[in-house]
This record gives sequence, C-alpha cells and structure tokens, in this order.
Amino acid sequence: MTESTRGWLLLGTEGCHLCEQAEAMIDDLALWGIVARVDIAEQTQWQAEFATKIPVLFNPVTKNRLCWPFLAEQIQAEITRQTF
Repeated sequence: MTESTRGWLLLGTEGCHLCEQAEAMIDDLALWGIVARVDIAEQTQWQAEFATKIPVLFNPVTKNRLCWPFLAEQIQAEITRQTF
C-alpha cells in the first residue's frame, strides 16, 4: 500500500524517541495497514509546519492531525472517526 492509499501518515524522523513511542502505539493497535511512516526530513513540504510537533498523526486529505503528546485511545478514536 502506498502512503496515499493508507490515508493516515505518522510524521516523524530518525532517532526521535517520541516518534518511537508513537510507532509502538501504532504497533499495539495493529494500524500499519492504514498508517504509513513518513520521515519529514525527506518531506520539505511538511518540515516548517511539523518539525517541532513530531510525532504527528496526519491525514493529508482531511488535514486532520493529532500532535504529540497523544494516547493510544486518541489514535484509535481519530482514525475510527475519519475512516468509517
């Protein structure tokens, strides 16, 4: 699946311990089928807006976002609200 077909992006960067915590939540919720990892160091269009807010769960279609700190329950609620 490509980033565009998954709908949700987990914006982060290499070596970010908070990003690793967010990835663990996505793992625990088994949501990698609809969430794609994106390293913002490689995405200049999002660096200015998100560099100081990562990790961010972001839907580029709806523009909805969930900025750190967030809980697994908030991830599930946001994705469920926007996906179904």
